[in-house]
Amino acid sequence: MTAKVVKISSLVNKLNLLDDLSLRRAWYKQSSSLWWSQNRLMTSSKRVQDRSKNKRIRPLEIAAEKWKIFSKMKFLMEILRKEPEMVIPVRSLDQYRKQINLPKPHKMSDFIRKSPKLFELCKDKNGLLWCGMTEEAEDLLEEEERLLEEHSDKAAEYVTRCLMMSVDKRLPLAKIAHFRRDFGLPLDFRTTWVHKYPELFRVVKCKEDPELEYLELVTWNPKWAITELEKKVLGVTEAGPDHTPEMLSLPFPLKFPPEYKKVYRYGGKIEHFQKRAYLSPYADARELKAGSLEFDKRAVAVMHELLSFTLEKRLVTDHLTHYRREFVMPQKLMRLLLKHFGIFYVSERGKRFSVFLTEGYEDSELIEKRPLVLWREKVLSLSGYRGRKKKIQSFSDLSELSDMENKDPLEDDSESVNTSIQFEQAETIESLEDASFADDDEMEVGEVCSAYKDTNAS
Repeated sequence: MTAKVVKISSLVNKLNLLDDLSLRRAWYKQSSSLWWSQNRLMTSSKRVQDRSKNKRIRPLEIAAEKWKIFSKMKFLMEILRKEPEMVIPVRSLDQYRKQINLPKPHKMSDFIRKSPKLFELCKDKNGLLWCGMTEEAEDLLEEEERLLEEHSDKAAEYVTRCLMMSVDKRLPLAKIAHFRRDFGLPLDFRTTWVHKYPELFRVVKCKEDPELEYLELVTWNPKWAITELEKKVLGVTEAGPDHTPEMLSLPFPLKFPPEYKKVYRYGGKIEHFQKRAYLSPYADARELKAGSLEFDKRAVAVMHELLSFTLEKRLVTDHLTHYRREFVMPQKLMRLLLKHFGIFYVSERGKRFSVFLTEGYEDSELIEKRPLVLWREKVLSLSGYRGRKKKIQSFSDLSELSDMENKDPLEDDSESVNTSIQFEQAETIESLEDASFADDDEMEVGEVCSAYKDTNAS
């Protein structure tokens, strides 16, 4: 009897121990899950969007989408222009899926057929599908070459001013190439254009790495050592011949989304920031202490100046972060962009982030539209349609059309109606989303989330 009692008590103790272990495991899983979810929220892309929900400016999001759609079309036009006859097999375009952000199973041919005013598709005798440009698209490329030539002197000024802002008065040629489309530089920028202005800059080899090329400033121009903000305030186009960059106290133009309700909470901080003096982007910043208030405000001025140079008053954030050392800017550059959301606006559309200069836009439209911007809008107007997609013509169809051109128009009959192009329902331009170039490294989402965390903490 005693032995049975001992066995029963031992069994009860084991059951209690098991219950205790199961409770501990359940608590551990719950706490681990809670810890993971809390940290996951700070590192997921969804968290980034949630943190910026109240700061989102819909018109600028529309502008970001618009320019990304243009980027897709322009990229394809540049690929075709490099071909000897400006035609290429559609299957050869599959290697560029990443650049135009077209994942499988979406067909490249369907993407091309969305813009029949820019691109044409045709099958050869062997059934191979080819892509080419329409006459209108070819005329647009010729127009772009003319506009780039007219804009060349202004682009040279912007590149020179970038060199003047840099700490060593020189920049890696590969990094300047990131600004090619933004500054309106031609395709032959690295091979021909950089040698066109020897009085302004020159290409030099790096002593440590001969394969690395730099663009170096030749002559300091005091007339250009003035910020775009100073020009607007003073009402001048350039500085005097004896101008010397020094401390500035000009406030930056601010634009907040109309529905944003928290501005009054930071009114004092904004006013204090606007009144704080800062060193001109063209002055020597080597002595500034990293992390100081003057250091951060000068970085804001540098970013403001760079964005003012661009055609679209917009840059991919990766391109700015590449210049941290050359322009003496903080490592946590995204933190500054997000903190000063009245001056800048960071769009999160697509895989890469874009930063806008808010003063450059009225709703979703640029206030100052240079000829190259108007040309881009013309391309954009032809890059989609609210109509129907053309039937892909074959080689035999083209032969029949050629024969018809040689026929007497009086001998035309009802069969000519059957040779007309058939149509089918098409998708509209709004289906083109998340367009982006992928020729450079993408910014990690974690870095952006960390920037939001730091901004919130400050």
